[in-house]
Amino acid sequence: MSTIWTAIRSRENRRFMAFCLGCAPGVARSAARITEPAKGRELISMMPGIGFINGASGGRSLGLGHGLGKTALPPVRGWASSGTRMNVHHLELFYYVAKHGGISAAVRKIPYGIQQPAVSGQVGNLEKELGVRLFERSPFRLTPAGERLYAHVQPFFEGLASVASEVKSVAHPELRICGAELVLRDHLPVILKQMKTRFPKLRFSLRTMGYQSQVEEWLREGQADVAFLPVYERVPTGLKMTRIASFPLVLQVPKSSKLRSAAELFAQKRIAEPLICLEPRSNVVQRFFQELKAQGATWPHVVEATSLDLVTRYVANGDGIGLNVLVDRNARPKDVRIVPLPGFSPLTMGAIWRGQASETVQAVVEDVRAYAKATWPDWVCAE
Repeated sequence: MSTIWTAIRSRENRRFMAFCLGCAPGVARSAARITEPAKGRELISMMPGIGFINGASGGRSLGLGHGLGKTALPPVRGWASSGTRMNVHHLELFYYVAKHGGISAAVRKIPYGIQQPAVSGQVGNLEKELGVRLFERSPFRLTPAGERLYAHVQPFFEGLASVASEVKSVAHPELRICGAELVLRDHLPVILKQMKTRFPKLRFSLRTMGYQSQVEEWLREGQADVAFLPVYERVPTGLKMTRIASFPLVLQVPKSSKLRSAAELFAQKRIAEPLICLEPRSNVVQRFFQELKAQGATWPHVVEATSLDLVTRYVANGDGIGLNVLVDRNARPKDVRIVPLPGFSPLTMGAIWRGQASETVQAVVEDVRAYAKATWPDWVCAE
């Protein structure tokens, strides 16, 4: 170490320093310029980064490594004072392992290709560097040391996506919207046209929603800025919500059907005709079945449709009775008749976003609310 330190302090021996560090002469020149302010500090890391530990700073790293520049994770109290320098990539892999409950699950969730042995080996290296066991392998369980480290790194890694989005939005502003296909196709174009007049440089990215839990994950991970979708009593953890409008649920029957009311249908107790509806695990269908049970009826035969439009089409084709949402009172689908569902909870549409709403998120939510007031004045929710 003393030989290398002498070489660093000698301007005539920069090439020797570059050889020792395994780096380019340009890096050596940069290191030579910081040797004088670093008097009294110990050169602790040659590769993969250059760093110094200042005893007076409580173990804070003042060096450069892996492109982090001046930004780095703050030291974990109790470890940094021993001179331990943790590899940020190892910390990232540990974060995924801890978050998803094991190495195999983490490999499936890590957003870049990496094999299970590589994850296992690099996390193992982290444990060796720290001299502690971070988790039990089978069954998976974080140790007290692992829980402490995870609590420290979790906010950093979970905030990276939103920070990246904010940085990119400065030069190339983009609003990423996800929602039901019906909303994106039939109602949002009018609103986006208004938005373009207010934000001429704003770009839009539209994404059809899958399951609600998937949409919530997109929002939490910074993959979407705002979602317009069915909302319920409780806002998901970490997200914010506003209700916009509530639409009644209805049954659809072929025009040739003799059915006149829902009460007449429910009197059967066990309904024989197929129910055509959205995916049975969707919240709107689950709630319908809960309230149907309260009516003392069951509906065992279900035909799943991927959209509300398909529900109407299958009903018109005579394939069963449809569960749908009444969006337009004046609509008269061909070969289909509406049967009201009194006493059943309506479908409430709203907006969900993460954290403090940006200017563009606030603007699009306000425009959607104004559109709802003009289009469905009787069904708009109070702000």
